[in-house]
Amino acid sequence: MQEVDEATPEADAPRPAEARAGGGAGEVFLAFLFQGLTAFGGPLVHIGCFRREFVERRRWIGEAAFAELTALCQFLPGPASSQLGMALGLRRAGVSGMLAAWIGFTLPAAAVMIGLAYAAPRLTGAFGEGWLHGLKIAAAAVVAQALVAMARTLAVGPIRAGIAIGAAAGVSLAPGAASQILALAAGAIFGLALLAEPGEARNEPGVPVSPRAAVWAFAAFAILLGVLPVAAQLLENPTLGVASVFYRTGALVFGGGHVVLPLLEAEVVERGWIDTDSFLAGYGFVQALPGPLFSFAGFVGAAQQVAPGGWWGGLVAIVAIFLPSLLLVPAALPFWGAIKANAGARGALAGANAVVVGLLAAALWDPVLGGAVQRLTDWALVAAAYVFLAVARLPPWLVVAGFAVATGLMTR
Repeated sequence: MQEVDEATPEADAPRPAEARAGGGAGEVFLAFLFQGLTAFGGPLVHIGCFRREFVERRRWIGEAAFAELTALCQFLPGPASSQLGMALGLRRAGVSGMLAAWIGFTLPAAAVMIGLAYAAPRLTGAFGEGWLHGLKIAAAAVVAQALVAMARTLAVGPIRAGIAIGAAAGVSLAPGAASQILALAAGAIFGLALLAEPGEARNEPGVPVSPRAAVWAFAAFAILLGVLPVAAQLLENPTLGVASVFYRTGALVFGGGHVVLPLLEAEVVERGWIDTDSFLAGYGFVQALPGPLFSFAGFVGAAQQVAPGGWWGGLVAIVAIFLPSLLLVPAALPFWGAIKANAGARGALAGANAVVVGLLAAALWDPVLGGAVQRLTDWALVAAAYVFLAVARLPPWLVVAGFAVATGLMTR
């Protein structure tokens, strides 16, 4: 690792030896386990919690370096807050720290979501279908709120808005995982051609990753993306098949955790692995938990109606959907300064982000609203949930729990 540039404050960009000073992976695990148990509210809230904990209280990292890591994780595909946790763990205690941060932050929600896959049928038998309907209503409002927020930042201006509208129309007319991948590729090409804009180059934050190790990490990411589906088909191995689907989803999620909804829906619901009602109910429930939205994969993997299901399917899904991020974070860190300043890369990302707005809009209409709205009064419930989230600014967990309980009682 090269010496930190003299213009960068030492507190903001420590050398690798300083970054690893402290309690090591155990310290990192406990710190992020606390975040996984208490950080409610979605990716942006998680980032704020990380800032308070690791910049202000623990002083693991300076303000400028934290901002650089945040920008990098918002650039990469995958869950931004989880990737930021990985980068902080990597900076603090190397690769073992990165893994400790991911496990600590993900474990609580993932365990609950896998457990819910077992408990949901019993809960439905005890309380009826009403609570599931409430979860779907709340999920529709959460997706609508996310869509509005993302459109305001990722689909501004005629070019981005046009890309988003085109993507929504395209995947609605030709639903499926292949059309979503093609839409993302087309958006990146349009962005490269029409939205390229140079950025400011800065030194990468100090991390214990050499350029050679970064290249190997990216090579592993690309090889797995290409080899997993082929190996699953040739070997006829269900576990590899599930791993390939969730790995591909984790590699293509641009724009935030909510985008996992349309990508996973196209992969698992369209294949008949899980029914739409269970899929939407699980997505609603994950909004009520602390930790990453990607823990939803644990529910889908465990509840799916093909092998491997149960706890093993949930574990495979969780590991596979986060694995691209575990490879991309160390792959990108040493080169972040050059990536950030590259006009083409910024344009391609802007185009891909505009596409995800269209993907989320298409998913909001079908299957989210299609699965949640069964009668005219359900439109009023979705609108009320949206008001509670976007206007009253109640936390998502409270809205989800409230609607699940309320609809459960009303339908008994």
